[in-house]
Amino acid sequence: MQPGDDTGLAIPPALAAEIQAAADEEHRPALDVLRDAVAGYRKEQRWRRTLAYGAQRANALGLTEADVPRLIAEYRQEKRRGLHEA
Repeated sequence: MQPGDDTGLAIPPALAAEIQAAADEEHRPALDVLRDAVAGYRKEQRWRRTLAYGAQRANALGLTEADVPRLIAEYRQEKRRGLHEA
């Protein structure tokens, strides 16, 4: 998408008013507020996909939340051993 392209996007008036209100409060252009909102949404979606992947892997490996402290301790111990052996 290039600047000036007609995207066909329509923002409902109530949402446009919220965007403008946020922009006014922050003394920023409304487009910057909207851009940040979309970036935040996309970041949140990536994080949710990462968490879902982690849950799938843990389930496939038969791991539970109770296993996490032990696994962290084991990992740290292995790292320390590796540092002392180098």
